[in-house]
Amino acid sequence: MIRMTLSSTVESMKTSATLKIDTLAKEMKNAGKDVVLFTAGEPDFPTPEPIKMAAKVAIDSNFTKYTNSNGIQELRMGIVKKLQKDNRLNYTPDQIVVSNGGKQALFNAFGAILEVGDEVIVITPAWVSYIPQIKMWKGNVVLLNTFPETGYLPDEKSLEKVVSSKTKAILINSPNNPTGAIYPPKTLEMIANFAKKHDLYVVADEIYEKLSYDLPHLSIASFDGMTERAIIINGFSKSYAMTGWRIGYSASSQVIAKEISKIQSHTTSNVNSIAQMAALKALDVDTSYMAKEFKERRDLTVDLLSKAGFKFFKPQGAFYVMIDMREFMPEKNTEEFCLDLIKTAGVAMIPADDFYAPGFVRMSFSTSKREIENGIQRMKSYLIAR
Repeated sequence: MIRMTLSSTVESMKTSATLKIDTLAKEMKNAGKDVVLFTAGEPDFPTPEPIKMAAKVAIDSNFTKYTNSNGIQELRMGIVKKLQKDNRLNYTPDQIVVSNGGKQALFNAFGAILEVGDEVIVITPAWVSYIPQIKMWKGNVVLLNTFPETGYLPDEKSLEKVVSSKTKAILINSPNNPTGAIYPPKTLEMIANFAKKHDLYVVADEIYEKLSYDLPHLSIASFDGMTERAIIINGFSKSYAMTGWRIGYSASSQVIAKEISKIQSHTTSNVNSIAQMAALKALDVDTSYMAKEFKERRDLTVDLLSKAGFKFFKPQGAFYVMIDMREFMPEKNTEEFCLDLIKTAGVAMIPADDFYAPGFVRMSFSTSKREIENGIQRMKSYLIAR
């Protein structure tokens, strides 16, 4: 008998209900069943043609060898110019590390700053991968819950209650997945001042920045004294419909960027060379039409949900809406509710328990307007019949 043990850190992680629901929905759809998918965490637009053409040119010109593990110089310089133009942030190419998607950029960032037992304040509801990543680096997670009644915004009083001598960083995500909340300047300034007061890093996931509908996106790194403290995480997946290309990046102080570079050099080395050339071209491509369409879908979703009598938080950005289903679930088992919804009504949504919002479901409106109308009508009929 083999007596060797496995990693207790990995064993303690549970399989995501998000993946479970999404897999079932796709299996049903592939079997020919009529299913409305509100599960997608990616744009339904194709990658723009100029970006695809740049990848083809890279292949034809044999740009298929190893690159600098931080990313090719041209792409890092392009990201620097993007950050100057869009975010009023001043970085150098040495402060940019191009990674295999925003997810790896986050993983690298946590690895660069965390010691065993360091605490990270995670504001919930929160994307499912933040907490496992922190735990993989032997950090401890401290949850700060926020609620729809207050716009899913943290306040200084709540932060003071959870900070400790072991706190190393605060994680923020604006526009937010899963709530669609955007942090206004006043909230960002409060967090920046709090981080300076307690000598903390701020890891800022800004992957949805171009999908801001009601408030302009503002980076926390733009506040005085935050250049050295902020680690900005961004990428090309949501803004350019490039989820499968796996291109993300971090922007940080030179000291942190050097540590991030070490991690990447010993794990994945460089990002796919062809995808890097595609990303370089993407920086010149106007994708505002995607944001315009998503805003129209947001408005349609909000209108239909309101008319149907649902309780929800109106998203200000990203392409998700959180719907309160607690009155329809006395037992508060959101996963069972979502499984029954897909099997009975053919509507797939994500239970928000893994986002630390039990009793809520996350609906993605990253699908056609026709599907949005169809799916919400099915949801209404399903709940009436319960």
